[in-house]
Amino acid sequence: MTQIIIVAAVAALALGVGWYMQRQAPDAPTGVPNHKTPAQIDRADFTRPDAPWLVAVFTSATCSTCAKVWTSTQLVESDEVAIQNLEVVSDAALHERYAITAVPAVIIADASGVVRASFLGPPTSADLWAKLAELRDESDGATRPS
Repeated sequence: MTQIIIVAAVAALALGVGWYMQRQAPDAPTGVPNHKTPAQIDRADFTRPDAPWLVAVFTSATCSTCAKVWTSTQLVESDEVAIQNLEVVSDAALHERYAITAVPAVIIADASGVVRASFLGPPTSADLWAKLAELRDESDGATRPS
């Protein structure tokens, strides 16, 4: 009989501790973070401002995904497409100026600095290539005579 009372007391104590610990847990977040990319940039802030297109990759040195995104982005560089890696510590002013709050963030901007596409998180190489090709085709079509 004594053993049953001890087991019941230990079980009651465990339930009490569990209830207390649950009450001490922080509340769940009330909303999803609102990470954004800029709609307009100043091309003078970036490499090769005279290039028709810019692919800017906002990264962090501690982000292994960012390194992979930067490696795949380098493949799109050409005479027409400037690329730039903007690391959060060494390029903190640009991260702050353009309110970049999450990495990796990739933007594709035209010659006027209008951000025509962006990716929050790692885009696949195929998605990046396809989006850039689509935008370049649209741009070429807009300047062609009918």
